[in-house]
Amino acid sequence: MGNLLTAFVFTLIAGLSTGVGSIIAFFSKKTNTKFLSYTLGLSAGVMIFISLVELYPDAQKALSLIYTQRTASVITAVSFFCGMFVIALIDRFLPEEKNPHETKSVEDIKVNVNEKNHLMRMGIFTALAIAVHNFPEGIATFVSATQSPLLALPVVLAIAIHNIPEGIAVSVPVYYATGSRKKAFIYSFVSGLSEPLGAIVAYLILMPFYSETLNSIMFSAVAGIMVYISVDELLPSAREYGHHHLSIYGLITGMIIMAISFIIFA
Repeated sequence: MGNLLTAFVFTLIAGLSTGVGSIIAFFSKKTNTKFLSYTLGLSAGVMIFISLVELYPDAQKALSLIYTQRTASVITAVSFFCGMFVIALIDRFLPEEKNPHETKSVEDIKVNVNEKNHLMRMGIFTALAIAVHNFPEGIATFVSATQSPLLALPVVLAIAIHNIPEGIAVSVPVYYATGSRKKAFIYSFVSGLSEPLGAIVAYLILMPFYSETLNSIMFSAVAGIMVYISVDELLPSAREYGHHHLSIYGLITGMIIMAISFIIFA
């Protein structure tokens, strides 16, 4: 029960970090591209390392205690790529211009200040897109936290960091369309609620059927989701901010941090 409560709290924190992006947008005249490039790379490093070094091997190991080694390997691999397929399918059906993970900066969004109707529509559609896209991320955060809060903490921080630009993408157009910081913040804040909603759905639907097999399948699928997010969204976004080497340094730093933490807490 303690792990479940922690998992819900972690997922809530990760989702509502879109509000942090909203606040940053209000007080920043220019996007700190170096900071975003580095931290997005760091987030990718954390998520890739956890997925491939912890979640995937643990899922396969647990399944091998129930099935033959070959069957366990097949189930783990299929689950991993199913996780990727789910998040890829969501990306496929989101219009590119509304995709919350298309690189946006504060100054770019401010260009069309006079197009109020267009800006408001863009802000609302972006908020809806983020809500849809972040739903499986909420499941990923929740599932990893139920296994180990210590393992989930860096996942939460990684997802929270990559949610910050999403908050900017929602709040800036809404603010310039309405002139209200309050409305802009609310739209940004609410768009992040789909992550804790994902956690609730995961709990209500999956927990009644809990088993070691289902648990392992979920861990493997979550690993696939996080690797896809890192490769398709975080790293390309980090590079598009114009600081390729900083994003790679962040990637390596994230992996080093996780490697050290695994050694310390092994």
